[in-house]
Amino acid sequence: MKSGNVMKFYWCARTRAFRIAWLLEELQRPYQRITIDIRSEAARADATFRAASPMGKVPAIEDGPVRLWDSGAIAIYLADACPEAGLGVPIGEPERGAFLQWTAYTNAVMEPAMGEKFRGDSANTLQNGYGSYDLMLSTLIAGLSPGPWIMGARFSAADTLIGSGLHFMKIFGVLSDDHPELLAYVERCHQRPAFQRALAFENEA
Repeated sequence: MKSGNVMKFYWCARTRAFRIAWLLEELQRPYQRITIDIRSEAARADATFRAASPMGKVPAIEDGPVRLWDSGAIAIYLADACPEAGLGVPIGEPERGAFLQWTAYTNAVMEPAMGEKFRGDSANTLQNGYGSYDLMLSTLIAGLSPGPWIMGARFSAADTLIGSGLHFMKIFGVLSDDHPELLAYVERCHQRPAFQRALAFENEA
């Protein structure tokens, strides 16, 4: 985080911005939340917003000269920029690779797999970079098995992305009772005060 600078966080309720709102609340660092109604073409066309998010998507952040608009990239950046929060893994530590892999998992694997599920597409684990919906779930369950978090005993920025993804899967009725370990993980996420704070202003919108 740039010294003397309050980071701008572009946000809209009921979007992927929730995952970064949760992460920012975990970090407990000052930030300015700027609401952008991305469902409005006029709001999305705002020049200041588009400078931070050329694709007109949220979440997006502006931290001094740094502008990011992908939640995985934002999560890694924030974890690295705020090492005192302990939500990342420093370069050089053996667990850095696993941290990067799991932080990228939501965007690279979970979301495409959920698209497959919603569309009713046939699984094609050879063609699809994300594998398949079932493979996505089984890999995630195996990754969480040491628990209680995706990095084991250590809660990290990766959990804010994965936990948010599973939270919305539960809301949409996709995450069933057939996966009690994932439901238990979601419940652990729900119990975190930072999650509850992010959800509170989500529900106020």
